[in-house]
Amino acid sequence: MASVKQFQVTFDCANPERVARFWCEVLGYVVPPPPPGFASWEEFNESLPAERQDSAFACVDPEGVGPRLFFQRVPEGKVVKNRVHLDVRVGTGLVGEERLAVLEAECARLVALGAERYELLVADGFNESCLVMKDVEGNEFCLD
Repeated sequence: MASVKQFQVTFDCANPERVARFWCEVLGYVVPPPPPGFASWEEFNESLPAERQDSAFACVDPEGVGPRLFFQRVPEGKVVKNRVHLDVRVGTGLVGEERLAVLEAECARLVALGAERYELLVADGFNESCLVMKDVEGNEFCLD
């Protein structure tokens, strides 16, 4: 039986490049090089039929450790809560006020990039505090 060694996370969205560039800033990811034969992603995009232009974008972990993120344009807007979301691990190992301070600092950085603060989930004796956020198109994610 084969085992999966790699995976990518795919986002449905209205503006793939905008959402991808937001996540590059959040995670320290980068835009991969354009396909062979193209000097830039813009040149590649212009080579596509009109209906396919601006329909997809991706970003990758520059260290090659994290999964590739792929963003694809879909015609419908977001209607309900995500069934899958990313946890951005900024407070690992921290508790109490120290953890809250780190979460709040990262929240402020991400709000400046276009994210929206949604809800603070306070530690309950079982789970530590986390901050629910929304990306530039309203997809939920957690600062954890």
